[in-house]
Parts: sequence; structure tokens; C-alpha cells
Amino acid sequence: MKLTVIGLNHQTAPLAIREQLAFAAAALPEAVRDLSVNAAAEAVILSTCNRTELYCVGDADMIINWLANYQGVNAADIRPYLYTLGCSETIRHAFRVACGLDSMVLGEAQILGQMKEAVRIAREQGSISTWLNALFQRTFQAAKEVRSLSGVGDNVVSMASAAVRMAEQSVGDIGSLNVLFVGAGEMNESVATYFAAKQPRSLMIANRTLTRAANLCSKLGNGAQACKLEALPEILHRYDIIISCTGSELPVITRDMMAHAVAQRTGSLKTSDASKTQFMLDLAVPRDIEAEVAQLPTIALFTVDDMAERVAHGKEARAAAAAQAEAMVQAKVNEFVAWQQSRQRVPLICALRDEGERARQQVLSHAMRQLAKGTPPEEVLERLSVQLTNKLLHSPTRALNKADSHDGHVVQALAQVYHLPH
Repeated sequence: MKLTVIGLNHQTAPLAIREQLAFAAAALPEAVRDLSVNAAAEAVILSTCNRTELYCVGDADMIINWLANYQGVNAADIRPYLYTLGCSETIRHAFRVACGLDSMVLGEAQILGQMKEAVRIAREQGSISTWLNALFQRTFQAAKEVRSLSGVGDNVVSMASAAVRMAEQSVGDIGSLNVLFVGAGEMNESVATYFAAKQPRSLMIANRTLTRAANLCSKLGNGAQACKLEALPEILHRYDIIISCTGSELPVITRDMMAHAVAQRTGSLKTSDASKTQFMLDLAVPRDIEAEVAQLPTIALFTVDDMAERVAHGKEARAAAAAQAEAMVQAKVNEFVAWQQSRQRVPLICALRDEGERARQQVLSHAMRQLAKGTPPEEVLERLSVQLTNKLLHSPTRALNKADSHDGHVVQALAQVYHLPH
């Protein structure tokens, strides 16, 4: 059993593969519990739009097979896209991810919150214990220090600001347009805040739970309104910008729905407006919007992978900070590995002390019996000291006697332990 991470991200796998292995937020508690029961001694599952990672204490092959079986895919089909990291590599990877050094947006902070939430869920499900608890405690401490001292998070071009730029380039001034957000989760809240600042003509939040949508509307202000997801087929044609990010495992916007919306839009809008492109951005993994929607006229559909180019701006300016952050991460990794190695020696230290305690109890018991028989205390103490010395030195003396010319390390080790010339 060892510390490992099995995962894939935006660098190793296309969206079509990532969405097959993503875990919906609602399904995550049951999944991590199942993983810890059937394939790993400890487990944390981190699943975002850009990555799915299983941090575990266990056998990598068993974990990969569990992942394939749980998600209903063939293990051989997904292995080319997976990275499997050993103990020290896992530690470094966790630190880099938490610091935003492995993100599509270099230095972004959202991943740290997502990682903390994954650990919280794992703790609630009882799937995290000594090793992963220690790993993530050190990870979060390192991330806080590295981000603070290196400045790697400065000048970050966020997914939210990049989404605004993409929309403006596709459909023009947001102030004259109608904007629809599908989903009221953390990602959409962040993006909607940027769009609300542009004061669009109207802003609608559609969500499965109306109360959550209404709460987001109150934060956004500017006349934002809320509706339920069921209303989508009737309202899609009204909006120039549609941004979706839900936790649904199936598309919430289909090609048929959008084909109907395009027809309605063409028939109901003014001639000058009817030909306007509808900008659609799907930030969900698995995808919320069927890929075939892109085939419809006047539709410009983008996915989370299309954001990579847009968020590259400012990356050069953060390169020096990133180099400093990488050096700090490596130092933190070295500290953790040294601590981990010292912890691995604890059982041996305990066993050694237990052996010494057994020897002490034996000679003490014998001494007490001799005193009870009336043996003079001086004689009892002399015998006790001789017996205890013999017992404690028996094992090292035997090891030295058995050592031949090829066992110089035994001689050297004992000489070092007892501070003896050799």
C-alpha cells in the first residue's frame, strides 16, 4: 500500500474523455466511499471541469480498474490518458495543483477551494485517514505560503473575465444584449458577476432550484431574474448569450431545443436582430450542451477547452513568479518527504523500545523474587545489572559475530549507534 494519484486533466485528455470520467457533485460522496471500501485504504476524489484525480493509499492498478468499472468504461481505453504518480511525485503534484501551477489558468485560486471541498467530502465519508490527512494539511499550508510569497496568483486572467472577452468578440457590446445563465453554482456565479458588471439589457438565471437562482440574482442586482430549468425550451430564443454550467450528467440543452430556438428567433425578432449570432459557452464537464448544437446556423458554441487560448494572456508576466513558486513547492515537498520517512520509522522505534521494556521487566521480576528470598540487596542489584546488560547487548553482539567481511554496514552501523571505534 502506498500513496498515489491517478488522474487526467486538460493537458492529457480531450473533453470527450474527461467528461466520461468526471464525477457529478451529487454523486461524489457515494463514489469516494465506494472507492475507499473496494479499492483503496484511503481516498479523495477531485473532479473539476479540467481534471479528475483520485488521491489514494493503495494499489494503482486496482484503483484504475475501480475507476473504469465505476464509470462504465474499458480500463484499456482510458489508460493512455491517465497519469499514475508514485509517493513523492504525488506529494509534489498535490502541492502544484493547490498552488495553481498545474491549472489551465496559471496561478488561479479556485482550484484550492475545490480541493478543500473534495477533502471535506472525503472526511465526511470516512475515506481519509493518517496519510491523506497529513498530505492535504501540508498541501493547504504550502499553497497559502507559496501563493502569498511568490505572487504567482497576481495578474491572473480568470475564466470569468475570459468568458466576457469571448462573448464581446463574438456578439459585440454586452450592454445591448440579453444574457442567460444555466446553473447557479460557483463557476456560474463567478462568470455572472463579470457579465452583470457590463449591465446587459437583461440577465436571467435558470436553475433546478429556484431559491438558489433567486439568491444569486439578489447578489448580482441590475434587475437579474430567476427561473427554473424546465422553462429553457420556451426562453432560449430570447437570449444572445447563453452560458451553462450545471452538475447534470446529461445535456440540459439539446440540438432539438436549440433548433426550435433558432426558428423562433428567426420568426419573432426584427430582421436586423434575427441574424444575430447566439453565443453559447459550455463550462460544464460532462457537457451541458450537445455538441451538435454547433452545427446550427447563427450559433457560436464554445467549450471549456476553447478557453485555453483566451486565458493564456498574462502567462508570461507570471513566469518569473511561477519559477519562484516551483522552487518553494519543491522545498515544501522535501520537508514533507523527510517527515513521512521519519514517521515510517516510528513502528521500528516502538518495537525497539518494547523489546527493551520486556528485558527490563524480566530482570526486575527475577530481582524481586531474589529479594523476597532474603538475598542481600547488593547481590541482587549486581545480578540485575549484569543480566540487563547481557540481555540488551545480546542481539548486537550476535549480529557482530555473524557478520563477515561482506557485512561491513553492520559493523559501521553498530559502531555509530554505540559511538565505538572500528
